[in-house]
Amino acid sequence: MDAQITLLLVRIDARERELATAAEQLRTQIDELTARLRELDEEMENVAVTGKTLLALSPTAPEPTDPPPALPDHPAYQQILTVFADAAGPMRARDLCERLDLAIMPKNIESTRHKLKRLVSLGVLTEPEPGLFAQHRPSTRSPSARATSSRAQEWAWPSWTLGWTPSAHT
Repeated sequence: MDAQITLLLVRIDARERELATAAEQLRTQIDELTARLRELDEEMENVAVTGKTLLALSPTAPEPTDPPPALPDHPAYQQILTVFADAAGPMRARDLCERLDLAIMPKNIESTRHKLKRLVSLGVLTEPEPGLFAQHRPSTRSPSARATSSRAQEWAWPSWTLGWTPSAHT
């Protein structure tokens, strides 16, 4: 054989080994990627089954709650509720007039009493005794005792409504 042919055969053999090594590395990568692809396919299937299972479950409806009573639009009602939020206990219309810096006159006291009575009729305040008004407090009674009481006495005005002041909104 000629020396040039031998040199070419050696180079061809070396190139064949290089290509075989590169092909083996690619096969290894393909095997790794195929295994990873299989894992991802299994995970996607599990997620799909979980989603179908959740959709098939009957939805649990939240317990119905009574909507809060509609508060009259006049800012005086918010002022009254703000005073009651800070009050330590029940108050009379006259005491409320003093806290609201209203002149202690019969027309102011009667107007305030009328507003307090309206808030009682809406279920926002209570009137534990005639002329004495209080804010609803969360009930700490037993469930059986609560079941026998009226809904109006258990309802508490949401705290976010009690921080309203007219000066902040004018």
